[in-house]
Amino acid sequence: MEFFESYGLILIVLAAAVGFVMAWGIGANDVANAMGTSVGSKALTIKQAILIAMIFEFAGAYLAGGEVTSTIRKGIIDADYFAAVPEYLVLGMIASLLAAGIWLAVASWLGWPVSTTHSIIGAIIGFTATGVSMDAVEWGKVGGIVGSWIVTPAISGIIAYLIFMSAQRLIFHTETPFNNAKRYVPVYMALAGFVMSLVTIKKGLKHVGLELDTLTGYALAIAIAIGLAIIGKWLIGKMKFSEDHSTEVQTANIEKVFALLMVVTACCMAFAHGSNDVANAIGPLAAVVSVVSSGGEITTSSTLAPWILPLGGLGIVAGLALFGHRVIKTIGQGITHLTPSRGFAAELAAACTVVIASGTGLPISTTQTLVGAVLGVGLARGVSALNLGIVRNIVVSWIVTLPAGAILSIIFFYVLKAAFGVA
Repeated sequence: MEFFESYGLILIVLAAAVGFVMAWGIGANDVANAMGTSVGSKALTIKQAILIAMIFEFAGAYLAGGEVTSTIRKGIIDADYFAAVPEYLVLGMIASLLAAGIWLAVASWLGWPVSTTHSIIGAIIGFTATGVSMDAVEWGKVGGIVGSWIVTPAISGIIAYLIFMSAQRLIFHTETPFNNAKRYVPVYMALAGFVMSLVTIKKGLKHVGLELDTLTGYALAIAIAIGLAIIGKWLIGKMKFSEDHSTEVQTANIEKVFALLMVVTACCMAFAHGSNDVANAIGPLAAVVSVVSSGGEITTSSTLAPWILPLGGLGIVAGLALFGHRVIKTIGQGITHLTPSRGFAAELAAACTVVIASGTGLPISTTQTLVGAVLGVGLARGVSALNLGIVRNIVVSWIVTLPAGAILSIIFFYVLKAAFGVA
């Protein structure tokens, strides 16, 4: 098409720039999912958390972010409606990336943990519904996303509550907490190893040519769990603490064990998150590059140009380094007071929910999953343990995210149409 011959290079450069903005927003906002609880529980300082997240998020994005990616994220719109007007898809994806990136920057500045997936989906819905056709939007999937605002936090909150209460009753609220820790901490380590392995296998390795069948994946996860339990039993057996110490001293020493566990779970979550959510930035970017390169032909998936994944990974790292501390503080310190054992319960519950969602096809936001888990841990100590003002702000930000992305993308779509002279 003449449009792509005239503006092809400009469109790709523009898409790359706004794709970087979107990846920057993912780093600034969503990475708190992996690191917020570790910082809040003081298992890591904020500088340590940002450094670890930069390494593992970039590794996940670059190594396992995908050789081939779906050009229409989550199948939320019907590409057939764009067959006659492929320039609308290209301009709309550019507008969506810019809209979602700006919204994420605003939310991050305010310290609001919002869903990057819902940001880009709202943006894509906005330009499609107004610029092409209401029928081009898969409204059934939109309804599923709205439903996930309740279902996802509820599931992770319940799991976090159960994990936290089990640790309290089996270890902390006993007469010999350290003896019980020797018995039960290896079990928690095995559970963490099993769930984190599944998260990494399901979310982190499927794009890099290491996709395992279900049976092999579970067998590998069980083997890792058993190995971690053995290592955990050996390590905690080497710890020299006298039972003559007060319960408070024993408890403080046990919390150190959970702090170490949290660092491991945080690294796994960061890798899995980087591999999965970088697609929110590179999916629309890949769509633009694919359509422009083919002269207007729209495909459901496309091979990534070699520069796209590093661009997404660098964007995530840049956003995390510059703005990440704001949302990390909200997740880790704003909702409720966290200790390593509470933070471990929240992070493990979030990972369990990701595994459940992967197996059932439940639409999920990692942000909402972790916030729900932190709420569950807080509620285990009573409603008074929660900062209800922060919780209210978070819920409002979730509700606002879809329409905010949609409104911004509609504005940018029509601005781009006017700028490129598209009727």
